[in-house]
Amino acid sequence: MARRDEIECWLTDMDGVLVHENEPLPGAAELLEQWRTEGNPYLVLTNNSIFTPRDLSARLRASGLIVPEEAIWTSALATAAFLKSQSPGGSAFVIGEAGLTTALHEAGFIMTETSPDYVVVGETRNYSFEAITKAIRLIVGGARFIATNPDATGPSADGPMPATGAIAALITKATGMEPYIVGKPNPMMFRSAMNKIGAHSENTAMIGDRMDTDIVAGIEAGLHTILVLTGISDDAEIARYPFRPDEILSGVHELVYAEPRETAL
Repeated sequence: MARRDEIECWLTDMDGVLVHENEPLPGAAELLEQWRTEGNPYLVLTNNSIFTPRDLSARLRASGLIVPEEAIWTSALATAAFLKSQSPGGSAFVIGEAGLTTALHEAGFIMTETSPDYVVVGETRNYSFEAITKAIRLIVGGARFIATNPDATGPSADGPMPATGAIAALITKATGMEPYIVGKPNPMMFRSAMNKIGAHSENTAMIGDRMDTDIVAGIEAGLHTILVLTGISDDAEIARYPFRPDEILSGVHELVYAEPRETAL
């Protein structure tokens, strides 16, 4: 496992690591600038499949964080990359928003309600009973079942709201079919991200705030794992799991150094 001073490429979660409710976390802007000036390849990862990278880049910019859209990797992009590798030019019935439909369209997929190869379920703010019913009937009819991510709930101003995992569970209950889930904690999401930036597990680190997605998937992908305590994890949460990250930091500000390090020859 690589030591931190051997890390050349970085993967980082977004919510709870770089931002919290659209407010930048301490050190986030400085760390992104450090990676940019030192030429470290990096990607900001999110399981949220609602938004396109362009949308997310604009949202981060409004929070004071400069992340170009090509440095953002979503579960929707990972799902599109996976399906393209499995069934180039395939077809899908999609429950989701622009982040997912755009990614699949750009991967060469056809959106259809007629005998699709796949039913793909992602995040949406407007789950339709009619669309869920259609998805159930298509899966019973032989379409393969894919979900972008397993998160059962997502945050909102009024409290938790049902997310992809909850809707996928409803469809599973009705069909008896479990989805293949591409997003975290499937290490495939990290592997596809590393492929995008030409990274190797030996010199790549993953920064996250969740033991059950970021850290376990990072470990399974062979990455140097860093848990930050600015999200949902605390000492009691960490103690619940039989695995440990390589490092536990109070926040990403601990990864920022005042002076550029000398590059080892």
